[in-house]
Amino acid sequence: MINGHIFRDMVLSAANAIDNEKEKINSLNVFPVPDGDTGINMSLTMQAAKKNLMSFDGDLSRCADIVASSLLRGARGNSGVILSLFFRGMAKELKGLKEAGTADMARSFKNGVDSAYKAVRHPTEGTILTVMRLSADAALENSETNDDMLSFFECVYNTAEETLAKTPELLPVLKQAKVVDAGGKGFITIFGGMISVLRGEGIVEQMQTEKTEQAASFDEFKTEDIKYSYCTECIVEKKKDITDADVDAFGKFVGSAGDSDVFVDDEEIIKVHVHTNDPGKVLSAALACGALITVKVENMKIQHTNVIEKQASEKEHEKVAAPEKKYGFVSVAAGEGLCSVFRDLGADVIVEGGQTMNPSTEDIISAINKTPSEVVFVLPNNKNIYMAAKQAGEMVEDKTVIVIRTKSVPQGISAMLAFDESADVEENTANMKEAKDRVVTASVTFAARDSVFENNQIRAGQHLGLVNGDVKYVENSCGECIDKIAGDISGYSCITVFYGADVAEKDAEKMCDRLRSLLPEDTEVVLVNGGQPVYFYLISAE
Repeated sequence: MINGHIFRDMVLSAANAIDNEKEKINSLNVFPVPDGDTGINMSLTMQAAKKNLMSFDGDLSRCADIVASSLLRGARGNSGVILSLFFRGMAKELKGLKEAGTADMARSFKNGVDSAYKAVRHPTEGTILTVMRLSADAALENSETNDDMLSFFECVYNTAEETLAKTPELLPVLKQAKVVDAGGKGFITIFGGMISVLRGEGIVEQMQTEKTEQAASFDEFKTEDIKYSYCTECIVEKKKDITDADVDAFGKFVGSAGDSDVFVDDEEIIKVHVHTNDPGKVLSAALACGALITVKVENMKIQHTNVIEKQASEKEHEKVAAPEKKYGFVSVAAGEGLCSVFRDLGADVIVEGGQTMNPSTEDIISAINKTPSEVVFVLPNNKNIYMAAKQAGEMVEDKTVIVIRTKSVPQGISAMLAFDESADVEENTANMKEAKDRVVTASVTFAARDSVFENNQIRAGQHLGLVNGDVKYVENSCGECIDKIAGDISGYSCITVFYGADVAEKDAEKMCDRLRSLLPEDTEVVLVNGGQPVYFYLISAE
């Protein structure tokens, strides 16, 4: 039977397993653009649960609830959100159980799969969803005749592995790139970490799993109440001629120098810890006994002040801003230039993030709460952030939240430009959706690795031209990509080119002139320093 403590260790092990393998999972991302982040997203999602389980002591139902709640708020990217919904479905099925057998776990897997599928509008087979679904089916079948938990989990794991191996046959793009699905690989990595506990191998990494007290609130006392300011530690390598009397005298001195003193006398070394107002005297006395191997002195008053400020910031982070107006905006963007554009358009809160740095559900919830309005429009500006944004909107109770499904920064900008303060919610929502759908988004980046994508042979370092998120051109230079992209946007009257953090302004100006020369004379072309990572150029055409 699996109880709360076993399930806790299984989740902790799973979190370590996915963290260990995150870079390998990232490398499975089919897209040759250097934005493979499935492993990172799944790892960061699991770390949210790990953080809240370190001091857990309770039954299975309570543990499953903590895991589900943590993952829901910490979910990053589509893979992280799907993972969080799987565990959320499990938690609902395990509600009220102190421990579970194979049949209980099988039903929880099935409920987890159902929860994940419901959240995806157009499920794609050959992805993590397929691996989850067929694994859950195997779990239900196996549990009918098997009550041994380890062999049950191994059966489910084997099915997951077999399904993962078949994902290239289900999804042609995987077969072409000769890889399995990254999300599915992440899922079986997590499952493998859980099984390691049932096999008696323990947690994947060394970690503290003992019960610890709930974190103290450091504002219970004032900084000025700290009597001794410096936490002083050192290890002394004893002199050959040191006597027991010398060591004893040093120990007594440490005891009189302050409080919280610890003095360990070993055969070859002396280890000292003491809170004191004069660390120099302690270290000088230590030198009389031998050579200092290590020394650490920390100002506890500064540490305490920093902790107080951090806790105050966290409390402020949780506050819900009182509505000062009807409408407000939260936008996701990466790059100071892009962030400035959204601020200038009226965005109240900018969530730092993008393709390679997906913000968590909790990050977006916090931004919504900080927005001082009755209605908050959220612009995820990336297809991999939409699910987390949608989940955040559903979890906020004190405001009306509307998530506009913007898949790119240009779509987000167009949506904000279509906003009308005097219009009602329904009209604004419709106008913004219509505006973002009219935008063509093009971009230029580089290939992070050798790959095959839609019959294109791609070599690491080549330049890629993307149109509406799809790799359309594979060239040997930025200029060649721009030349090809010009044909896709030549029918639009307003072009905005955002150049990235790795592009010099003079080079961006030359590239912008090159683009102008390829477009009709009456086309307006504007160059803006976007400062975005990964993408050399981000182009909006309207």
